[in-house]
Amino acid sequence: MVVGAGRGPLVRASLMAAQNADRRIRVYAVEKNPNAVVTLENLKADMWGQQVEVVSCDMREWESPEKADILVSELLGSFGDNELSPECLDGAQRFLKDDGVSIPREYTSYVSPLQSSRLYNEVRMCRDKDKHPETPFEMPYVVRLHNCNVLAEPKPLFTFTHPNRDFRDNSRYKSVEFDISSDTVLHGFAGYFDAVLYNDVTLSIVPATHSPGMFSWFPIFIPIKEPVYVAKGDQVEVHFWRLVTSKNVWYEWCVTKPQVYAIHNQKGRSYTIGL
Repeated sequence: MVVGAGRGPLVRASLMAAQNADRRIRVYAVEKNPNAVVTLENLKADMWGQQVEVVSCDMREWESPEKADILVSELLGSFGDNELSPECLDGAQRFLKDDGVSIPREYTSYVSPLQSSRLYNEVRMCRDKDKHPETPFEMPYVVRLHNCNVLAEPKPLFTFTHPNRDFRDNSRYKSVEFDISSDTVLHGFAGYFDAVLYNDVTLSIVPATHSPGMFSWFPIFIPIKEPVYVAKGDQVEVHFWRLVTSKNVWYEWCVTKPQVYAIHNQKGRSYTIGL
């Protein structure tokens, strides 16, 4: 079963894998975007035939006629969970047999402190006259990191595992500390992720383990409102929250070392992801 099938790349990959393994399979391609569904229906008519059943529905609302051996998805964002993969897959895991496999199996977000006056100034220039002037500093940005200085190695933040058999809540909180080795200025944080797809098959945008030739995701930049001077030997401590309601998901963050600063995006006032 492919959930969030889009225009069919994972369906094609699933069919090819079955062919290589000399197995007959039946694929349900579940997709809620009506434009993508048109493409899937055309592919079914022209290429796939009866081995693929196209389902035009939100995966969280569809009632499957049977349970799947494998649940395949590609719902990952540059921060791992920032495109609602945990919420979507929790809603879809009821389609999976008790011994079924989810691909991906788990994913983890990472953060590292960052110096980049260019990114900071670009965020500052994003101000909208109809919004609070601090709004641009309370949301993440997908960027290709260059002209920047990563001040410490990334550290893991939030991990999500599928299927979520314990039905663990998807809200998260964690604080992380970084040792700074030179005098510098903190402008925000770089965000990355890695994922375990199946067994030892992984993908990563974390610099130390970056998957070769993989350009599907860029890191994210998580800004702070005020640049922070940090001296050699100081520690940077940052707190991150992932907060979930019935309608929205959002992040909050604040720096508490070397000084204490205000919480960014409190109560999702500037940035939320709608469920």
